[in-house]
Amino acid sequence: MSTSVSRPSENRTSTSWLLRVKARDPQAWQRLTDLYGPLVFHWARRHGLSPEDAGDLMQEVFSAVAVAIDRFLHSPGQGTFRGWLWTIARNKLRDHYRRSSHREEAAGGTEAGLRLSSIPEIWSDESVDITDRNELQKLFRRALDLVRCEFEERTWQAFWRTTIEMRDTSDVAAELSLSTNSVRQAKSRVLRRLRRELGDVSE
Repeated sequence: MSTSVSRPSENRTSTSWLLRVKARDPQAWQRLTDLYGPLVFHWARRHGLSPEDAGDLMQEVFSAVAVAIDRFLHSPGQGTFRGWLWTIARNKLRDHYRRSSHREEAAGGTEAGLRLSSIPEIWSDESVDITDRNELQKLFRRALDLVRCEFEERTWQAFWRTTIEMRDTSDVAAELSLSTNSVRQAKSRVLRRLRRELGDVSE
């Protein structure tokens, strides 16, 4: 039985990817918006914005990311990229509702003020995650699609069968003619790569 999986060279990942975002690399920016744009849109819609306003808010959020990306890169204590992105989106949502509230006050309305008060003060993946589980699964799937081409088929299958299909490691090892340790290593490598793609760990 084979005891290992080969390691094709990986593409530039999280740290270099975020640095390319900072440098306004068009491909890196496209990758960023493809990955996180739908999530920002979801946040905006969940907080009551129309599709048109949600699209405008997305542009505001990513413009702010361009300005502040250096701060995220040099502040590892800030947590996940998703959490940092939510902080920016939350502030932009508040700005939007403050503007709307001022307009409504002149007309005697209060809806924007109520929306403003509903936006959470903090982000916590454990306790105040305002993202639907379904949206997080979609984010994970988008990241999977982006990194899939970087791995050999057997490596990917070891990850997929143990992590997505939740199959027993020893069964997967037998099916793929790998040692159980190699299956665990393959799973770990893909998960680590996914975290880098999501901006949640550095290289």
